[in-house]
Amino acid sequence: MGILEIQNVNKSFGGLKALQNVNLNIEEGTIHAIIGPNGAGKSTLLNCFVGKLVPDTGTVTFDGHSLLGKKPHEINQIGVSRVFQTPEIFSDLSVFENVMIPCFAKRDGAFELNALSRVQGQTDIREKAEQMLIDVNMIDKRDMIASSMSRGDKRRLEMAMCLAQDPKLLLLDEPTAGMARADTNNTIELLAQIQDKRHITMGVIEHDMHVVFSLAQKISVLAQGTVIVEDLPENIKGHPKVQEAYLGTAH
Repeated sequence: MGILEIQNVNKSFGGLKALQNVNLNIEEGTIHAIIGPNGAGKSTLLNCFVGKLVPDTGTVTFDGHSLLGKKPHEINQIGVSRVFQTPEIFSDLSVFENVMIPCFAKRDGAFELNALSRVQGQTDIREKAEQMLIDVNMIDKRDMIASSMSRGDKRRLEMAMCLAQDPKLLLLDEPTAGMARADTNNTIELLAQIQDKRHITMGVIEHDMHVVFSLAQKISVLAQGTVIVEDLPENIKGHPKVQEAYLGTAH
């Protein structure tokens, strides 16, 4: 039994079968990667996790809660946070202000940007925001304007914002997309540190195999909308079904 369980999920768009009878379990406390060639159905599956799409048939359950019919913000409230391909931050605010927003929203359930000045003096919010920045090694950049930072630092900031929501499951959609190798390696190290310290379950969709095999404890391979292999990383590289899916032929 996993913390995120997908059973017999199907999703079509017109005549295109994007997902076909998908079954997948992500075990609590693990880093589980979902890989596959372009068009395999990875993004469609992720959007079924976070409430952006509803499967035609099948079930999606998180920590005992059905996610079917729930809006993205409702799924977030029960413990699922998402890191997007392009970091979603408040570009005109400082790093510290960015992290205070989800800290406040987690405590009070809502937040408006025009209320930011009233939050500045709330000790518990400030202390939590500071701890989030310490956890992602950004406390020295707390006063920087978010738009002025590198893509790697924007990603780090987005992770701090997600952690401020105290998630049980962190979903990462190509977290190293567009990064230089140094920033990619820093992101790998950061994710490993977060998982080790917080024991947060992570689901990672990623094209960079260096990232996948550096982080994942289990890998599911999608091809043509279905899971063709689910196994430990050491058993994935040479698997004939995986080679066929990526290369068009088994060797």
